[in-house]
Amino acid sequence: MTVLSAEVNTLQLPIPIMSLTRQYEAIGNKLEAAAIKVLQSGVYILGSEVKTFETAFAQRTHCKHAIGVANGTDSLYLALRALGVGEGDEVITTSFSYIATSEAIVRTGATPVFTDLADDGTYLMNIGSIESLITPRTKAILPVHLYGQACDMDALMTVAKKHNLGVVEDCAQAVDATWNGKPVGSFGDFGSFSFFPTKNLGCAGDGGMLTCQDDDLAGKVRSLRVHGQNAFASYNHTSEGMNSRLDEIQAAILNVKLPYLADWSASRNAIAKGYTNALKTCKFLTLPTVQKQAASVFHQYTVALTADAPLTRDAVLKALEAKGIMARVYYPITLPLQGMHANLGIKKGQLPVAERLADTVFSLPMFPELLAEEQAYICKTLLEILG
Repeated sequence: MTVLSAEVNTLQLPIPIMSLTRQYEAIGNKLEAAAIKVLQSGVYILGSEVKTFETAFAQRTHCKHAIGVANGTDSLYLALRALGVGEGDEVITTSFSYIATSEAIVRTGATPVFTDLADDGTYLMNIGSIESLITPRTKAILPVHLYGQACDMDALMTVAKKHNLGVVEDCAQAVDATWNGKPVGSFGDFGSFSFFPTKNLGCAGDGGMLTCQDDDLAGKVRSLRVHGQNAFASYNHTSEGMNSRLDEIQAAILNVKLPYLADWSASRNAIAKGYTNALKTCKFLTLPTVQKQAASVFHQYTVALTADAPLTRDAVLKALEAKGIMARVYYPITLPLQGMHANLGIKKGQLPVAERLADTVFSLPMFPELLAEEQAYICKTLLEILG
Protein backbone atom coordinates (compact mmCIF):
# COMPACT_ATOMS: atom_id res chain seq x y z
CA MET A 1 0.00 0.00 0.00
CA THR A 2 1.69 3.20 -1.16
CA VAL A 3 -0.21 5.62 0.98
CA LEU A 4 1.43 8.85 -0.13
CA SER A 5 0.49 8.45 -3.79
CA ALA A 6 -3.25 8.86 -3.30
CA GLU A 7 -5.03 11.95 -4.59
CA VAL A 8 -6.44 14.22 -1.91
CA ASN A 9 -8.41 16.79 -3.86
CA THR A 10 -11.75 14.99 -3.29
CA LEU A 11 -11.39 14.78 0.48
CA GLN A 12 -14.26 15.68 2.77
CA LEU A 13 -12.77 17.37 5.82
CA PRO A 14 -12.52 17.07 8.73
CA ILE A 15 -11.41 13.42 8.97
CA PRO A 16 -12.75 12.12 12.30
CA ILE A 17 -10.77 10.04 14.77
CA MET A 18 -13.45 7.40 14.17
CA SER A 19 -16.86 7.28 12.47
CA LEU A 20 -19.99 5.39 13.45
CA THR A 21 -22.05 7.05 10.74
CA ARG A 22 -20.10 5.25 8.01
CA GLN A 23 -20.71 1.95 9.73
CA TYR A 24 -24.40 2.79 9.97
CA GLU A 25 -24.53 3.63 6.26
CA ALA A 26 -23.32 0.10 5.52
CA ILE A 27 -25.52 -1.96 7.89
CA GLY A 28 -28.09 0.50 9.28
CA ASN A 29 -31.07 -1.32 7.79
CA LYS A 30 -30.09 -4.52 9.61
CA LEU A 31 -29.54 -2.68 12.88
CA GLU A 32 -32.93 -0.99 12.67
CA ALA A 33 -34.70 -4.26 11.87
CA ALA A 34 -33.05 -5.97 14.85
CA ALA A 35 -34.05 -3.18 17.25
CA ILE A 36 -37.63 -3.09 15.97
CA LYS A 37 -37.90 -6.86 16.36
CA VAL A 38 -37.00 -6.54 20.04
CA LEU A 39 -39.45 -3.67 20.57
CA GLN A 40 -42.24 -5.68 18.99
CA SER A 41 -41.42 -8.73 21.13
CA GLY A 42 -42.07 -6.94 24.41
CA VAL A 43 -39.10 -8.76 25.99
CA TYR A 44 -36.44 -6.20 26.85
CA ILE A 45 -34.33 -7.74 29.64
CA LEU A 46 -32.29 -10.99 29.46
CA GLY A 47 -34.27 -12.43 26.56
CA SER A 48 -33.31 -14.53 23.56
CA GLU A 49 -31.06 -11.87 21.99
CA VAL A 50 -28.84 -11.75 25.08
CA LYS A 51 -28.69 -15.53 25.27
CA THR A 52 -27.83 -15.79 21.57
CA PHE A 53 -25.08 -13.21 21.88
CA GLU A 54 -23.65 -14.75 25.05
CA THR A 55 -23.44 -18.13 23.32
CA ALA A 56 -21.82 -16.72 20.18
CA PHE A 57 -19.36 -14.61 22.16
CA ALA A 58 -18.34 -17.54 24.35
CA GLN A 59 -17.57 -19.55 21.25
CA ARG A 60 -15.62 -16.72 19.67
CA THR A 61 -13.43 -16.24 22.73
CA HIS A 62 -12.97 -20.00 23.30
CA CYS A 63 -14.62 -19.73 26.70
CA LYS A 64 -17.23 -21.89 28.38
CA HIS A 65 -19.21 -18.93 29.68
CA ALA A 66 -20.01 -15.39 28.56
CA ILE A 67 -22.20 -13.22 30.79
CA GLY A 68 -23.65 -9.97 29.44
CA VAL A 69 -23.55 -6.98 31.79
CA ALA A 70 -24.41 -3.30 31.59
CA ASN A 71 -20.97 -1.93 30.66
CA GLY A 72 -17.27 -2.62 30.65
CA THR A 73 -16.60 -0.92 33.98
CA ASP A 74 -19.19 -3.10 35.71
CA SER A 75 -17.65 -6.18 34.11
CA LEU A 76 -14.29 -5.42 35.74
CA TYR A 77 -15.92 -4.76 39.10
CA LEU A 78 -18.08 -7.88 38.98
CA ALA A 79 -15.12 -10.05 38.04
CA LEU A 80 -13.09 -8.74 40.97
CA ARG A 81 -16.07 -9.23 43.30
CA ALA A 82 -16.54 -12.80 42.09
CA LEU A 83 -12.88 -13.48 42.89
CA GLY A 84 -13.43 -12.22 46.43
CA VAL A 85 -11.41 -9.02 46.06
CA GLY A 86 -12.36 -6.51 48.74
CA GLU A 87 -11.29 -4.24 51.57
CA GLY A 88 -7.62 -4.55 52.44
CA ASP A 89 -6.63 -6.38 49.25
CA GLU A 90 -4.29 -5.20 46.51
CA VAL A 91 -4.66 -5.63 42.75
CA ILE A 92 -1.67 -5.13 40.45
CA THR A 93 -2.44 -3.34 37.20
CA THR A 94 -0.95 -1.07 34.56
CA SER A 95 -0.30 2.63 35.12
CA PHE A 96 -1.42 3.51 31.58
CA SER A 97 -5.09 2.93 30.76
CA TYR A 98 -8.54 4.49 30.97
CA ILE A 99 -9.66 5.34 34.49
CA ALA A 100 -12.23 2.51 34.55
CA THR A 101 -9.41 0.00 35.04
CA SER A 102 -8.31 1.34 38.42
CA GLU A 103 -11.75 2.68 39.32
CA ALA A 104 -13.15 -0.85 39.35
CA ILE A 105 -10.46 -1.89 41.82
CA VAL A 106 -11.22 1.02 44.13
CA ARG A 107 -14.96 0.22 43.99
CA THR A 108 -14.29 -3.16 45.59
CA GLY A 109 -12.46 -1.50 48.49
CA ALA A 110 -9.09 -2.81 47.30
CA THR A 111 -6.00 -0.77 46.46
CA PRO A 112 -4.53 -0.59 42.95
CA VAL A 113 -0.79 -1.21 42.69
CA PHE A 114 0.67 0.13 39.46
CA THR A 115 3.38 -1.27 37.21
CA ASP A 116 5.36 0.87 34.82
CA LEU A 117 5.21 0.07 31.10
CA ALA A 118 7.56 -2.07 29.09
CA ASP A 119 9.72 0.32 27.09
CA ASP A 120 9.25 -1.59 23.83
CA GLY A 121 6.67 0.32 21.80
CA THR A 122 3.74 -1.87 22.85
CA TYR A 123 2.34 0.52 25.51
CA LEU A 124 1.67 -2.54 27.68
CA MET A 125 2.41 -3.22 31.35
CA ASN A 126 5.90 -4.37 32.34
CA ILE A 127 5.14 -7.96 33.26
CA GLY A 128 8.70 -8.49 34.44
CA SER A 129 8.10 -6.07 37.31
CA ILE A 130 4.99 -7.77 38.69
CA GLU A 131 6.69 -10.14 41.12
CA SER A 132 8.52 -7.27 42.83
CA LEU A 133 5.13 -5.68 43.61
CA ILE A 134 3.49 -8.74 45.16
CA THR A 135 2.79 -8.54 48.90
CA PRO A 136 0.76 -10.70 51.31
CA ARG A 137 -2.20 -8.44 50.47
CA THR A 138 -2.05 -9.05 46.71
CA LYS A 139 -5.21 -10.81 45.52
CA ALA A 140 -5.20 -10.43 41.75
CA ILE A 141 -3.53 -9.07 38.61
CA LEU A 142 -5.45 -6.94 36.12
CA PRO A 143 -3.61 -6.67 32.78
CA VAL A 144 -4.91 -4.33 30.06
CA HIS A 145 -4.71 -5.29 26.38
CA LEU A 146 -4.29 -1.67 25.36
CA TYR A 147 -4.92 -0.17 21.91
CA GLY A 148 -5.89 -3.62 20.60
CA GLN A 149 -2.71 -5.54 21.40
CA ALA A 150 -2.46 -8.52 23.73
CA CYS A 151 -0.19 -8.65 26.75
CA ASP A 152 2.19 -11.58 27.11
CA MET A 153 -0.35 -13.77 28.85
CA ASP A 154 1.93 -16.81 29.03
CA ALA A 155 4.42 -14.91 31.19
CA LEU A 156 1.69 -13.24 33.23
CA MET A 157 -0.16 -16.48 33.96
CA THR A 158 3.11 -18.10 35.07
CA VAL A 159 3.50 -15.39 37.71
CA ALA A 160 -0.17 -15.58 38.72
CA LYS A 161 -0.12 -19.35 39.18
CA LYS A 162 3.16 -19.25 41.08
CA HIS A 163 1.66 -16.86 43.63
CA ASN A 164 -1.95 -18.17 43.50
CA LEU A 165 -3.37 -14.88 42.24
CA GLY A 166 -6.58 -14.25 40.34
CA VAL A 167 -6.37 -12.73 36.87
CA VAL A 168 -8.91 -10.41 35.24
CA GLU A 169 -8.03 -9.45 31.67
CA ASP A 170 -9.19 -5.99 30.62
CA CYS A 171 -10.06 -6.68 26.97
CA ALA A 172 -12.15 -3.55 26.44
CA GLN A 173 -10.04 -2.44 23.46
CA ALA A 174 -8.98 -5.84 22.18
CA VAL A 175 -11.89 -8.05 21.16
CA ASP A 176 -10.53 -10.69 18.72
CA ALA A 177 -6.88 -9.98 19.57
CA THR A 178 -4.80 -13.06 20.31
CA TRP A 179 -1.63 -14.16 22.05
CA ASN A 180 0.03 -17.22 20.55
CA GLY A 181 -3.17 -17.85 18.61
CA LYS A 182 -5.40 -17.86 21.70
CA PRO A 183 -8.05 -15.13 22.13
CA VAL A 184 -7.67 -12.55 24.86
CA GLY A 185 -10.21 -13.13 27.59
CA SER A 186 -9.56 -16.88 27.66
CA PHE A 187 -6.36 -16.93 29.73
CA GLY A 188 -7.32 -15.54 33.13
CA ASP A 189 -10.14 -16.27 35.53
CA PHE A 190 -12.15 -13.64 33.66
CA GLY A 191 -12.00 -11.64 30.46
CA SER A 192 -13.72 -8.25 30.66
CA PHE A 193 -15.09 -6.66 27.48
CA SER A 194 -16.72 -3.33 26.68
CA PHE A 195 -19.18 -2.67 23.87
CA PHE A 196 -19.12 1.11 24.20
CA PRO A 197 -20.07 2.48 20.76
CA THR A 198 -16.52 3.46 19.79
CA LYS A 199 -15.07 0.01 20.51
CA ASN A 200 -14.15 -2.38 17.68
CA LEU A 201 -17.41 -4.19 18.44
CA GLY A 202 -19.76 -1.55 19.80
CA CYS A 203 -23.45 -1.32 20.54
CA ALA A 204 -25.70 1.77 20.48
CA GLY A 205 -25.11 2.66 24.11
CA ASP A 206 -23.37 0.92 26.97
CA GLY A 207 -22.77 -2.80 27.16
CA GLY A 208 -20.25 -5.26 28.57
CA MET A 209 -19.36 -8.93 28.84
CA LEU A 210 -17.44 -11.26 31.12
CA THR A 211 -15.94 -14.48 29.82
CA CYS A 212 -14.71 -17.35 31.96
CA GLN A 213 -14.20 -21.11 32.02
CA ASP A 214 -15.24 -21.86 35.60
CA ASP A 215 -18.86 -22.79 36.35
CA ASP A 216 -18.80 -21.47 39.91
CA LEU A 217 -17.32 -18.11 38.95
CA ALA A 218 -19.85 -17.74 36.14
CA GLY A 219 -22.66 -18.51 38.59
CA LYS A 220 -21.40 -15.84 40.98
CA VAL A 221 -21.41 -13.18 38.26
CA ARG A 222 -24.88 -14.17 37.03
CA SER A 223 -26.12 -13.73 40.59
CA LEU A 224 -24.25 -10.49 41.24
CA ARG A 225 -25.58 -8.84 38.04
CA VAL A 226 -29.18 -9.23 39.32
CA HIS A 227 -28.82 -7.87 42.86
CA GLY A 228 -27.18 -11.02 44.22
CA GLN A 229 -30.29 -13.08 43.56
CA ASN A 230 -30.24 -16.83 44.07
CA ALA A 231 -30.26 -18.44 40.62
CA PHE A 232 -32.97 -20.89 41.66
CA ALA A 233 -35.22 -18.67 43.78
CA SER A 234 -36.64 -15.28 42.79
CA TYR A 235 -36.59 -12.56 45.48
CA ASN A 236 -34.03 -14.60 47.45
CA HIS A 237 -30.85 -12.51 47.57
CA THR A 238 -27.81 -14.28 48.97
CA SER A 239 -25.18 -11.57 48.47
CA GLU A 240 -24.85 -7.84 47.86
CA GLY A 241 -25.07 -7.48 44.09
CA MET A 242 -26.05 -4.77 41.65
CA ASN A 243 -28.28 -4.12 38.67
CA SER A 244 -26.00 -4.72 35.69
CA ARG A 245 -27.56 -6.53 32.74
CA LEU A 246 -26.90 -6.26 29.02
CA ASP A 247 -30.05 -4.80 27.41
CA GLU A 248 -31.91 -6.93 24.89
CA ILE A 249 -31.82 -4.20 22.21
CA GLN A 250 -28.06 -3.76 22.63
CA ALA A 251 -27.59 -7.52 22.36
CA ALA A 252 -29.65 -7.55 19.16
CA ILE A 253 -27.41 -4.85 17.68
CA LEU A 254 -24.31 -6.81 18.70
CA ASN A 255 -25.73 -9.96 17.12
CA VAL A 256 -25.94 -8.06 13.83
CA LYS A 257 -22.41 -6.68 14.12
CA LEU A 258 -20.56 -9.76 15.33
CA PRO A 259 -20.34 -11.47 11.91
CA TYR A 260 -18.62 -8.35 10.51
CA LEU A 261 -15.95 -8.23 13.20
CA ALA A 262 -13.32 -10.33 11.42
CA ASP A 263 -13.51 -8.14 8.30
CA TRP A 264 -13.38 -4.98 10.41
CA SER A 265 -10.29 -6.29 12.21
CA ALA A 266 -8.64 -7.10 8.88
CA SER A 267 -9.36 -3.57 7.68
CA ARG A 268 -7.85 -2.09 10.82
CA ASN A 269 -4.69 -4.14 10.32
CA ALA A 270 -4.45 -3.04 6.69
CA ILE A 271 -4.81 0.60 7.74
CA ALA A 272 -2.18 0.12 10.45
CA LYS A 273 0.19 -1.37 7.89
CA GLY A 274 -0.43 1.65 5.67
CA TYR A 275 0.41 4.04 8.49
CA THR A 276 3.57 2.11 9.35
CA ASN A 277 4.78 1.98 5.75
CA ALA A 278 4.21 5.70 5.26
CA LEU A 279 5.61 6.93 8.58
CA LYS A 280 8.47 4.51 9.33
CA THR A 281 11.12 6.84 7.95
CA CYS A 282 10.10 9.76 10.17
CA LYS A 283 12.83 10.06 12.80
CA PHE A 284 10.60 12.11 15.09
CA LEU A 285 7.98 9.37 15.56
CA THR A 286 8.07 6.10 17.46
CA LEU A 287 5.56 3.76 15.84
CA PRO A 288 3.61 1.01 17.65
CA THR A 289 5.32 -2.37 17.99
CA VAL A 290 3.35 -5.62 17.69
CA GLN A 291 4.99 -8.56 19.43
CA LYS A 292 5.56 -11.59 17.20
CA GLN A 293 3.31 -13.80 19.35
CA ALA A 294 0.47 -11.28 19.20
CA ALA A 295 -2.23 -10.48 16.68
CA SER A 296 -3.39 -6.91 17.23
CA VAL A 297 -6.79 -5.54 16.27
CA PHE A 298 -5.59 -1.90 16.34
CA HIS A 299 -8.33 -0.26 18.33
CA GLN A 300 -6.03 2.74 17.99
CA TYR A 301 -2.96 3.48 15.90
CA THR A 302 -0.89 5.31 18.48
CA VAL A 303 2.47 6.96 17.87
CA ALA A 304 4.83 8.81 20.20
CA LEU A 305 6.94 11.88 19.54
CA THR A 306 10.66 11.45 20.12
CA ALA A 307 12.55 13.69 22.53
CA ASP A 308 14.13 15.62 19.67
CA ALA A 309 10.89 16.27 17.77
CA PRO A 310 10.76 19.87 16.47
CA LEU A 311 7.26 20.50 17.89
CA THR A 312 5.43 19.70 21.08
CA ARG A 313 2.54 17.29 20.99
CA ASP A 314 0.03 20.08 21.48
CA ALA A 315 1.52 21.94 18.55
CA VAL A 316 1.33 18.84 16.35
CA LEU A 317 -2.30 18.21 17.30
CA LYS A 318 -3.25 21.83 16.63
CA ALA A 319 -1.51 21.72 13.26
CA LEU A 320 -3.31 18.49 12.34
CA GLU A 321 -6.65 19.95 13.40
CA ALA A 322 -6.01 23.06 11.32
CA LYS A 323 -5.65 20.74 8.34
CA GLY A 324 -8.88 18.90 9.16
CA ILE A 325 -7.39 15.83 10.88
CA MET A 326 -8.90 14.89 14.23
CA ALA A 327 -6.08 13.11 16.08
CA ARG A 328 -6.49 12.48 19.81
CA VAL A 329 -4.53 11.64 22.96
CA TYR A 330 -5.26 8.40 24.82
CA TYR A 331 -4.23 9.00 27.71
CA PRO A 332 -2.60 12.28 28.83
CA ILE A 333 -2.41 11.47 32.55
CA THR A 334 -1.19 8.19 34.01
CA LEU A 335 -3.56 6.43 36.39
CA PRO A 336 -1.41 6.92 39.52
CA LEU A 337 -1.32 10.68 38.92
CA GLN A 338 -5.10 11.00 38.59
CA GLY A 339 -6.66 12.98 41.42
CA MET A 340 -8.77 10.04 42.57
CA HIS A 341 -5.56 8.17 43.45
CA ALA A 342 -3.88 11.05 45.31
CA ASN A 343 -4.25 9.08 48.56
CA LEU A 344 -1.73 6.53 47.27
CA GLY A 345 1.05 9.11 47.44
CA ILE A 346 2.60 8.21 44.10
CA LYS A 347 4.74 11.08 42.85
CA LYS A 348 5.67 12.15 39.35
CA GLY A 349 8.84 10.37 38.28
CA GLN A 350 8.13 7.04 39.94
CA LEU A 351 6.82 5.42 36.74
CA PRO A 352 8.97 7.10 34.10
CA VAL A 353 8.07 5.12 30.98
CA ALA A 354 4.31 5.56 31.48
CA GLU A 355 4.76 9.25 32.26
CA ARG A 356 6.91 9.84 29.20
CA LEU A 357 4.35 8.18 26.96
CA ALA A 358 1.48 10.08 28.57
CA ASP A 359 3.31 13.25 27.53
CA THR A 360 4.15 12.17 23.97
CA VAL A 361 1.58 9.73 22.51
CA PHE A 362 -1.26 10.58 20.15
CA SER A 363 -3.58 8.45 18.05
CA LEU A 364 -4.35 8.91 14.37
CA PRO A 365 -7.80 8.33 12.82
CA MET A 366 -8.55 4.60 12.89
CA PHE A 367 -11.76 2.88 11.83
CA PRO A 368 -12.50 0.20 9.22
CA GLU A 369 -14.13 2.60 6.78
CA LEU A 370 -11.19 5.04 6.64
CA LEU A 371 -10.53 5.74 2.95
CA ALA A 372 -7.13 5.30 1.30
CA GLU A 373 -7.08 8.92 0.16
CA GLU A 374 -7.88 10.05 3.70
CA GLN A 375 -5.01 8.02 5.10
CA ALA A 376 -2.68 9.35 2.43
CA TYR A 377 -3.62 12.91 3.36
CA ILE A 378 -3.14 12.20 7.08
CA CYS A 379 0.34 10.77 6.54
CA LYS A 380 1.44 13.42 4.07
CA THR A 381 0.23 16.19 6.39
CA LEU A 382 1.86 14.72 9.50
CA LEU A 383 5.19 14.32 7.72
CA GLU A 384 5.03 17.91 6.51
CA ILE A 385 4.23 19.17 10.01
CA LEU A 386 7.23 17.32 11.45
CA GLY A 387 9.48 18.50 8.66
